[in-house]
Amino acid sequence: MRLITATGLTLQQAGKTVLRDVDMHIDRGEIVTLVGPNGSGKSTLIKGLIGAIKPLRGTVDAMRDLRIGYVPQTLHMDGLLPLTVHRFLCLPYRHAADAMSRVLSEAGVPDLGDAQMRNLSGGQFQRVMLARALLMSPDLLILDEATQGLDQPGAADFYRKIEYVRTHLNCAVLMVSHDLHVVMAASDRVLCLNGHVCCEGRPEVVQDAPEYRALFGTGTQGAFALYRHEHDHEHHHDHDQQHDHDHA
Repeated sequence: MRLITATGLTLQQAGKTVLRDVDMHIDRGEIVTLVGPNGSGKSTLIKGLIGAIKPLRGTVDAMRDLRIGYVPQTLHMDGLLPLTVHRFLCLPYRHAADAMSRVLSEAGVPDLGDAQMRNLSGGQFQRVMLARALLMSPDLLILDEATQGLDQPGAADFYRKIEYVRTHLNCAVLMVSHDLHVVMAASDRVLCLNGHVCCEGRPEVVQDAPEYRALFGTGTQGAFALYRHEHDHEHHHDHDQQHDHDHA
C-alpha cells in the first residue's frame, strides 16, 4: 500500500531552492533511507513530505488519515529536571499505563518506565524517543539523524530495533542518517540526495552508482560489507534481545 508520494517536488528554505524535481514514494512495510552530504536537502525533504514546508512546485499525496511518528535529531532537556520516562511519555498528552508499557517493550526498554530521563544512556534515550513516536501507532515512522551521538555498535543496535518495529507493526520507516556503513545495510531502498535525487534503489545498487561514489568515495564499502556480514548473523526478528552497547 502506498503511504505517500511526491511528484516533481521543488522546495525552498529561506528563499533559496534546496531541492528540485523530486519524485519519490514510500510503501507500507519498507525502510527508506535518505543519504547525502550536508546541505543536500534531506531534512528539507522530510519537512516537505509532512507539510511543514509548502512546495514551490510539485505535489505530495498522502494516504487518508496517515499517522506519522517522528524521532528528532536531538532533544535538549534540562539535566536537573526530575522527570521519569513515564512522565516524559505523557507530554503533552496523558497516555494509559498499558499503552506506555506496550511501546516501551516495542522499543526494547520495557523496564525503564520509572527511570529518570537524566540518567539514561544515549542508546536508552533514543529508545525512549522511539517509544514516544510509537504511541502514535504510526503508519510511517520518521527518524531524522536519530543515532547522532551514538557509537557504531549503539547505532547498529538501534537500527536492528527499527527493523524489528517495522516487521511487527507493519509500518514504513523513513530515515535520514550519516551512518552510511550501518544505515545502508538496514534499508530496503536508499535515495541519495544532493539538491535533487542523484540515484536511488537497493543499497547494493546505490553504493556502486557513480553519483554515490562521487559524493562519498569508496571508503564506506568495507565497513558496509562487514556490517552486512554481522547483520545477517545477529538479527533475529523472533528473539530481539540484543545487549545494549550504547554510550552517551
